[in-house]
Amino acid sequence: MLDICLLGTGGMMPLPYRWLTALMTRFNGSSLLIDCGEGTQIAIKEKGWSFKPIDVICFTHFHGDHISGLPGLLLSMGNADRTEPLTLIGPKGLERVVNSLRVIAPELPFPILYKEITEPEQTFEMNGYRLKAFRVKHNVICYGYTLEIDRAGKFDVASAEANGIPRIYWKCLQKGENVEVDGKVFTPGMVLGAPRKGIKLTYTTDTRPTDSIRKNAEGSDLFICEGMYGEKDKEAKAAEYKHMTFYEAARLAKAADVKEMWLTHYSPSLPHPEEYMDGVRAIFPRAKAGRDRMSVTLSFEDEE
Repeated sequence: MLDICLLGTGGMMPLPYRWLTALMTRFNGSSLLIDCGEGTQIAIKEKGWSFKPIDVICFTHFHGDHISGLPGLLLSMGNADRTEPLTLIGPKGLERVVNSLRVIAPELPFPILYKEITEPEQTFEMNGYRLKAFRVKHNVICYGYTLEIDRAGKFDVASAEANGIPRIYWKCLQKGENVEVDGKVFTPGMVLGAPRKGIKLTYTTDTRPTDSIRKNAEGSDLFICEGMYGEKDKEAKAAEYKHMTFYEAARLAKAADVKEMWLTHYSPSLPHPEEYMDGVRAIFPRAKAGRDRMSVTLSFEDEE
């Protein structure tokens, strides 16, 4: 199961009822954060989650509303006696930008590992999931992310018995590990059926619509996408500043055939995004106006 919480849905500046951009996921005891706008650690506390299990923080880009909450979060982690390494992922210049922000958090009791994205698409395997960064179109270098959890095929007891595999090794094979016994090698392919559908989450913000988004979001269980403007007369402004309207996001969701879309990263001039959702759902019916602390748990299909 993958727990997902949209911690903050604001763009540009925080509002009394809306924190800046951040998304948090939890899977198998590990937590991941995408972006860390001002107020992120407060939003985590308001949700009732903990920042202690966060072991990966990804950044879409380095504008202040996406990274300004990092120094405070690092300090809180340090004050909680964290010693485990923290991995940061982001565009080129990541280490330089973070070190500049750490002027106010110079000493931490845990190491920071930097993974800079150097390609238009780059994949990271960690903590039982696959994280793929893909380039989008903003006025600075910016990336979207997909998080995928694969699922192996069903274990075939009859095949295991027919191959003479001792029961004590079944669990290892289920985990995808090879087993050697008395010179004979047993492989997962001998006992597992075809791979089953896994879980897929796609998150993108601060961008124009791009084919890279459509391609990488294809078939996602949840697509979280920027909707900076809901007003119909803001198309030109969205194009000028390299952002997206609600309706452009809906067309992307439709083209990618996702199960559900949440909008996020609203303009401060848009206090009630739900007022525009009828027009959005006319394009893509399974769309929702994201809100702070909006959450869902994605499960494998036969566990729902």
